[in-house]
Amino acid sequence: MTESPAANPNTAKSLTIGVFDSGFGGLTVLRALLPLIPHAHYLFLGDTARLPYGSKSRETVARYAVSSAKFLHAQGADLLVIACNTATALALPDIQQALPIPVIGVVEPGAQAALATSSFPDSPNHVLVLATQATVQSHAYTRALNALGLEACEKACPLLVPLVEEGWTNHPVTDEVLKIYLTEALAAAPATQTLLLGCTHYPLIEPAIHRTLDSIGHTLTIIDSAEATARATATLVAQHFPNLTPTAKPTCTFYATDSIEKFQRLGSNFLGQPVTEVNLVDLGG
Repeated sequence: MTESPAANPNTAKSLTIGVFDSGFGGLTVLRALLPLIPHAHYLFLGDTARLPYGSKSRETVARYAVSSAKFLHAQGADLLVIACNTATALALPDIQQALPIPVIGVVEPGAQAALATSSFPDSPNHVLVLATQATVQSHAYTRALNALGLEACEKACPLLVPLVEEGWTNHPVTDEVLKIYLTEALAAAPATQTLLLGCTHYPLIEPAIHRTLDSIGHTLTIIDSAEATARATATLVAQHFPNLTPTAKPTCTFYATDSIEKFQRLGSNFLGQPVTEVNLVDLGG
């Protein structure tokens, strides 16, 4: 994958990793990062005042994402994870050009993980991508998967994010919505072997997705792009920062651009542990 140039890695130091999302979903990436890279301090920014990014133009998304990335760099981030599918799809090159540190997004790690499950050379792997409308319209996953020789079918699932944020991760309504989406998608792409979760909200409903696939008689390999991104980040850290000062455990600082209370409430569900302190920041319009 393409990264921004790294700083000199030869001096032993602690590591600060910035993680950015337009909202809360990127906390599933942070949740996956914590056990994989425990020797780090994490800065997480949710740009909640300016979401949803999906309804904005590419230029606006790039402006918002670059300002958020620059904020985390100014707070001391040595490496940046764009834990937002829309920002990755529409603004990753802009962010990479704006920062003098390694930058990684969520799309290519998910595509690479799908390739690892491929049945090549016997037959091409067909990958179904579940994502938001904005991510599907960008066709970022199709481009990334096609570049690896994989067939892609993208399915927009606009109801899933509000269901997850409502807390209905284990609810009959969510199961029924998933059944409709998956039945439609698999009818359009019956050769599908792999299901790629192309939204960072979706790991919270992975058990429901397994349950729904069982109910409609399909067995698919499920790729969690949050987990894939965390593994790719660990590889990037090993490459660019080989001489790190070990720390006893990871620490986190949280920032949001709107509604501290909402971030604490929803963020705790996504992170899987309490988010007790959030700093409110103003990044402008």
